Formats: sequence, C-alpha cells, structure tokens
Amino acid sequence: MPSIGHIAVGAAAGRALSRRQGSRAAAVTLFSAVSLLPDLDGIAFPLGIPYAAPFGHRGASHSLAAAAAAGLLCGAAGKAAGLPFSRAALAGAAVTASHGLLDTLTDGGLGVALLWPFSNRRFFAPWRPIPVAPIGFAMLSARGAFVVAAEAAMFLPFFLYAFWPRRRGGGPSR
Repeated sequence: MPSIGHIAVGAAAGRALSRRQGSRAAAVTLFSAVSLLPDLDGIAFPLGIPYAAPFGHRGASHSLAAAAAAGLLCGAAGKAAGLPFSRAALAGAAVTASHGLLDTLTDGGLGVALLWPFSNRRFFAPWRPIPVAPIGFAMLSARGAFVVAAEAAMFLPFFLYAFWPRRRGGGPSR
C-alpha cells in the first residue's frame, strides 16, 4: 500500500485531536508522520534482511506491540505540542496500529506480523480491496499510478475531514 491511505488516517486523527485552528497543522503533521513509522522497516531491503524475517518488511514494526510503543512516544510528543498525554498516546497507538491493519487489506505481499513478538505469523484480512503498491522505483510505473489513484479515491473521506475548514462560531466542531 502506498503512503496515501496511511497519511489520510494520520491527518484525520490529527484533526480530531486538535481543538484550535493553530494547533491543527501541528497535530495533522505529527500524526501523518506517525502513520508512516511502520514503513521505516523498508531499510531492511538494502541491509539484506529478508522480507519474511521478523524485522523484514511488514514484520515487527507493523505489530500491535510496536503500535503501543509508538503510542507512548506520541503521548510525550503530543504533550510537548500542547495535547493531553493520554489522548495523544491513544491516538498515536491507534494510528500506528491502523498501518498494519490497513496493510492486511492489500492484495499482495507476505502478510503482516501483527502479533510479533508473540508470533512471527503474518496475517491478511479475509477481504483485501486495496491494491498492493510496487516497491521502490517500480512505483513510478503505470501500476504505481493506478495504485496511488485507487488509494486516493478510497481515502478521500479521511482527507476531506482532515482538511475541511472548521466552522467559525456556532458551537463546537471537530
């Protein structure tokens, strides 16, 4: 899955957490970045770590345990940005966990090690509507363009929510 959907989920979480217009850009940026953290495992390819290894692509970094750890880091970063620790931590964990869960919905790859470190088994969801993205420079192909367009359409509601202007006055708005 290219990063489009992950960024959309992170941006929507940032919008949901920000209470003031001025804090929205920081929260959207923070949680969009957090949504991409699991894909730092892409460094495994040049290091010669096999895709199917526990620390290979869609391995440990895509697990629910890694999401919990990322949540704690988000709590600290969110607090520094003026967000309550617990809300930022829960949102960070949820956004990071969504990365692995969304990757289980793709139609390719080896699955996702959601239960690492308790199990190295990789999982797919029973329904897999998201086309898998080509890796590396193959993303610059017709297939890559198709996948980006499909994902942008699928996650458009998240982007609309994240970036739609807030109402001025007239009561609370998220």
